[in-house]
Order: sequence, then structure tokens, then C-alpha cells
Amino acid sequence: MLENVLNAVAAGLIIGCLYGLMCIGLGLIFGIMKVVNFAQGELLMLGMYISLYLVGGFAAIGVLGPYVAPFVAALIAGPVLFGGGALLHRFLLRHVSGLSTTTRLDQGGFGQLIVTLGVSLILQNGGLILFGSTPQSVRTPLSTHAFTIGPFLDDTMLFLNQARVLACGVAIVIAVSLWLVMERTRLGKSLRAAADNPIAATYMGIDVDRAYRIAFGLGAGITAIAGGLMATYLSFTSFVGLDYVIIMYSGVVLGGMGSILGAFWGGLLVGFVQQVSALVLSPQLQNAAIFVIFLLIVGLRPEGLFGRSAERA
Repeated sequence: MLENVLNAVAAGLIIGCLYGLMCIGLGLIFGIMKVVNFAQGELLMLGMYISLYLVGGFAAIGVLGPYVAPFVAALIAGPVLFGGGALLHRFLLRHVSGLSTTTRLDQGGFGQLIVTLGVSLILQNGGLILFGSTPQSVRTPLSTHAFTIGPFLDDTMLFLNQARVLACGVAIVIAVSLWLVMERTRLGKSLRAAADNPIAATYMGIDVDRAYRIAFGLGAGITAIAGGLMATYLSFTSFVGLDYVIIMYSGVVLGGMGSILGAFWGGLLVGFVQQVSALVLSPQLQNAAIFVIFLLIVGLRPEGLFGRSAERA
């Protein structure tokens, strides 16, 4: 029993870091643009397929080897989806978000819901046509090997999947780097200014539309990297986003709506609860455990664990 508990806790923390990274992507978009993006799960899916084709279709394994190539491919998926997200905002989302909607009665809210839901459906079914319905995965020997720690405490052993551990380390580095960018750089300050008061930011010479485009591109790219990392240890199809979009929103709300650092901790909490609950619950009830914790926390602290009512990013 002790061994099972320790392994569940370790798995929860490792997977929670990956959930935290994909929650940061959603937190960037919502925290800065105030857009509820139903297509965020499909951005995760695209990151998985981009990583898959970089490793397989472009022979990245032959160049970098099966141990390194999947993680390099996941990192490359970020800039690819950054560009795709920026284009999506430029030609579509900017018309239903930002300063262009401030004079409308609904302030773009209805349009955002319809547009992002439509993008989600297009990407799901387009992915089914392009990629097929056969589950795929990014093959790496690390996913079938584990780091072994122990024995300790009456021959208790701790087994850590090598692919998950390395993916967790990459996720933490990216999350810390993004936090430093948001807190210490001119770009981060302009993004936070555009989030807090876009009209005042405009008067200060900040191109708010450009800031929103960068925020959406960053949110898409970060989520794509998380998808590429997750693809190293799980199988996926074009509809995999449906399984994770609820997790992303749960993590963002738990951490604090608009708080980027809180989004990471919220995702970490969701992953931890999901894995630990597997000790006593069937897989079908694990999401129910997440929502029980979700309702308890939101009932006691509506602004989230790490958010403030006035915080934006």
C-alpha cells in the first residue's frame, strides 16, 4: 500500500507539471485577451501531431536519435503553433475580441464563443480526415523504462517513467522561463498592461492588437509544446483535445482566473488529484474526483487558490 501511494503521488506531481504547462497556455489567452477559447484542446492535439510527424515523417530520429528527437520535436511544435495562433488571431479572432468590440452591446462575448467552438469542430474533423482515426504515439525507448529509487521503508520501491520525468523537467523550465519573460521583460510588461487596461495601454503607446496577437500565439505555442511532451508517453487521436480541455479550464479556475503562475499550480493540483484518486476510484470516476475538489475550492475561495480578484496576468 505504501509503495502504491508513493508512486501515485510521484506520478501526480510529474503529470501535474505537464497539466500545469498546458493550463498556462490557456491562462495566457484568457488572462490577457479575456477570450474563452473552446479550441484550446485542439491546439494540444495539433502539438501532438506536429511532434509525431517531425519525429517520423522528417526522419528526426535519424538525426538526433530516439531519446532526444521526441523532445526536440515537441519544442519545435511551439514556434509552429505560435505562428498558426498569430495568424488565427490576425484573420479571425481580432474581429470578435479586443478593442474593436468595446462599443458593441455584447463586447464580443457571443462571437468569441461561436468562433472558437467552430474552430474546435473544424480542427477535430479536419484532423480526422488528415490523420485518420488510428491512435498514434511518439515512440521513444524512454516511455518503456523507469528510474528506480529504493528500496527504502521496508523494501518500498519508487518507479518513475523516464519519458514522463524528462517531459516534466522540460515543462518546468518552460514555465519558469515564461514567468521570467512576463515579469522581467518589456514584452511581458506590455502584455500585462494590455490585459489590465487596454485603453490606457493604448494611450501609453502600446499596440494592444499586437499584444493580443502575441498572447494568443504564445498560448497556442505553450499548449502545443505540452501536447508534444505528453505524446511521448500516451496515445492520441484527433479528438484527444476533448479529454483535456476540461482539465485545462479546471486548472485555470482553480489557480485563479487570469493568474498565469496560478494556472500552473492549478494544473499541478488537478494532475495530483487525478493520479492519487486512482488508488480508490475507477478511471471513469477520476474526473468526478477532480470536480469535487474543484467545487470545494471554488466554494471556499471563488477567486482561486493563487489568484486575486483584481489580478489579470
